[in-house]
Amino acid sequence: MNLNELTIKQARPKLDSGEITARELTAACLNQIEKADPAIRSCLSVCAPEALREAEAADKRMKAGEKGGLLGIPYLCKDNIMAEGLLTTAASKMIENYRAPYDATVIKRLKKAGAILLGKTNLDEFAHGASTENSAYGPTKNPRDLSRVPGGSSGGSAAAVASDMCLFALGSDTGGSIRYPASFCGVFGLKPSYGRVSRFGLLSMTSSTDVIGPLAKTAYDAAAVLQVIAGSDKQDATTAPEAVENYLEKVSDVKDLNGLTVGWPKEYFLTELDARVAERIREAAKKLQAAGATLKEVSLPYTKYGIPVYYIITPSEISSNLARFDGIGWGLAKNDALNLQEFYKHSRGAGFGPEAKRRIMLGTYVLSAGYYDAYYKKAQAVRTLIIRDFAEAFKKVDLLLTPTAPHPAFKIGEHIDDPLAMYLEDIFVTGASLAGLPAISVPAGLVESAGGDPLPIGAQIIGPRLAEGLVLKAAKILE
Repeated sequence: MNLNELTIKQARPKLDSGEITARELTAACLNQIEKADPAIRSCLSVCAPEALREAEAADKRMKAGEKGGLLGIPYLCKDNIMAEGLLTTAASKMIENYRAPYDATVIKRLKKAGAILLGKTNLDEFAHGASTENSAYGPTKNPRDLSRVPGGSSGGSAAAVASDMCLFALGSDTGGSIRYPASFCGVFGLKPSYGRVSRFGLLSMTSSTDVIGPLAKTAYDAAAVLQVIAGSDKQDATTAPEAVENYLEKVSDVKDLNGLTVGWPKEYFLTELDARVAERIREAAKKLQAAGATLKEVSLPYTKYGIPVYYIITPSEISSNLARFDGIGWGLAKNDALNLQEFYKHSRGAGFGPEAKRRIMLGTYVLSAGYYDAYYKKAQAVRTLIIRDFAEAFKKVDLLLTPTAPHPAFKIGEHIDDPLAMYLEDIFVTGASLAGLPAISVPAGLVESAGGDPLPIGAQIIGPRLAEGLVLKAAKILE
């Protein structure tokens, strides 16, 4: 096995014992990036010299007797998360030359733990999309089949983990953007509860649902990363004050799920669901039952409103959050204007891509006088009903099992001219985001594809708020 193919759990004792060094592990990942990324295009930037220096510093810490955690573990980070001194482009021409003046809280915590940042990964521009085709720097390709999308918006991070360019990656999930690409690429993708991980230093998309989380090779690895990045933060007033669980303990010696009841939401198993996906989720349910869990059908009647609610609230918050990119305080400046109004139009027109413009226009319309009550206010009311659906379900069951995506990865370009079809891709992942609940996509096997290699399928496990430990425990059983 090449060093870059190791999991965090496999690498940890090798690093602690001195069998391998952090520099060797980092070099192996950098070599894999150099070898594989020209075809996959996961990375927007690679900081090799800095990474090797950080690796040498980690080796010194280990020689001095420090052990454990993520010390010496190389990772990649989605390029909408600030890392001091590095380009943070959000895959947009609007801020293509922006260098972050400070570290996001998650980056600061990973640095303190001794994790080694290799570079920044591709995404849909400002995280607007489900395929990583909306990047201003071109699409990322699925390492399982280069003719297909990796999912989005954290497609670069998911593809990097799936192709062993790093031992884990950070992504952000607003309405499925960690879980969806995890499903398409066959890796673990964890969206923590809203507020469990600080958003400080994340370029805001939808402030009421944005969450940073890990993409990893195993449930244990996802738990190891969450253990470091979770917790309250004075710089983010939305972080949860509750103490962080011992996630590693939850996944270390999982033998059964005796006493747990897993809900099977009937609204997630529609006739439109790909039959191959439905079969894999049924197999996942049997695994949970074999481990001692009880399966129970539940109803989430407001599920059908998840997509329309999400695509009213999200463009509205995007319109507000992207207003700061005006070419003066932030962003591309086009100096060919005769007045301020023209300057804004030229700068924002040249800086934003088609999907960002579409969402800005939708959100601005929804928030405009005369429409706010009819659309935004109504959507927030229905969101409350979706939250109540989950609350009622969790009175009867401990966890929910659903598909992550309605089908395997689709071809690059297949939906690019049909925005509505792309929005419908989020059908199974928006609910947990709107309710602020923890959810993980777990690899659930492969399905045959026409004229290509078998494609991964993801099973989604959703838990009550701040029940990441329980979610990870069930994910470990499916693993």
